[in-house]
Amino acid sequence: MDSPTYALEFEKPLRELAMQLDTLHQQSLESNLDLKKEIAAIEKKIEQTRREIYTNLTPWQRVQIARHPKRPYALDYVNQLCEDFIELHGDRQFRDDRALIGGTAFFNGQAVMIIAQQKGRDTKDKIARNFGMPQPEGYRKALRLMKMAEKFKLPILSFIDTPGAYPGIGSEERHVSEAIAVNLREMAMLKVPSIAVIVGEGGSGGALGIGVTDRVVTFENSYYSVISPEGCAAILWKDGSAAAQAAEALKLNAATLQELGVVEEVIPEPMGGAHYNQTEAGEALGRSLQKHLKDLNKLSTDKLLEARYARYRKLGVFEEAGATR
Repeated sequence: MDSPTYALEFEKPLRELAMQLDTLHQQSLESNLDLKKEIAAIEKKIEQTRREIYTNLTPWQRVQIARHPKRPYALDYVNQLCEDFIELHGDRQFRDDRALIGGTAFFNGQAVMIIAQQKGRDTKDKIARNFGMPQPEGYRKALRLMKMAEKFKLPILSFIDTPGAYPGIGSEERHVSEAIAVNLREMAMLKVPSIAVIVGEGGSGGALGIGVTDRVVTFENSYYSVISPEGCAAILWKDGSAAAQAAEALKLNAATLQELGVVEEVIPEPMGGAHYNQTEAGEALGRSLQKHLKDLNKLSTDKLLEARYARYRKLGVFEEAGATR
């Protein structure tokens, strides 16, 4: 993927340097002047600035990258890494939910079940996919496909990318919380290997509804949190503009997730984010999925369930220091 034209606020110094570089190239062509030294100096400055920006990202800046409109979405990775993806529709109770998709595919020659939250690119697609926020029928469709995967002994690959489950009146009327809760319970007991990857946003129960898997991996600029920074800021500071402060407090960075045991692996991204080079990001994800799937395929059903149980039991474990006298 080419370098994106859209620039985040903290990327604007890079955008300005890129414009200067374009101007020099244009002047060189139009006036037939030798501007190699000036061009080389700007290119060096661009590289230096890129490293300064992207090696010192704050949690809030990583959240902005996770939401970048050019960032690869679930289907981008599915189409890159899998063959013969066949989408399956509907929850067999209410309707199809395009914010949460699923179906069968082949990954490295092995049949798998894909479950993915999908955002839209243009306005029409964003509305059709409800901005990546699934409703109850989406989670019930996901569960139907997971049960199908269990029946046919297919490993499950979940792609998480949502700001959260849709909180609208219709969604609540159809019991979105219950649909997510059922998924949490049922995923914990599935008798097939499962891996979840956080490709962008991982917001609250909306993400967890397809994320109770044997392994969880995340891209380094993705986030996985009980609440969005804006939601946290609105509750704690009564001010949504305190989102950057909330992101710091929530420790929204992938390294912390790994330290806490919430994810097994942090997948590195190209400098600037996955949208700068989707092919490279996808290849890194493919290697990660292949490694973890190979490990899980070796386990018997009993060992698989025991390991999954142990994984989630140890999350949030803490010790209390004895009282001092």
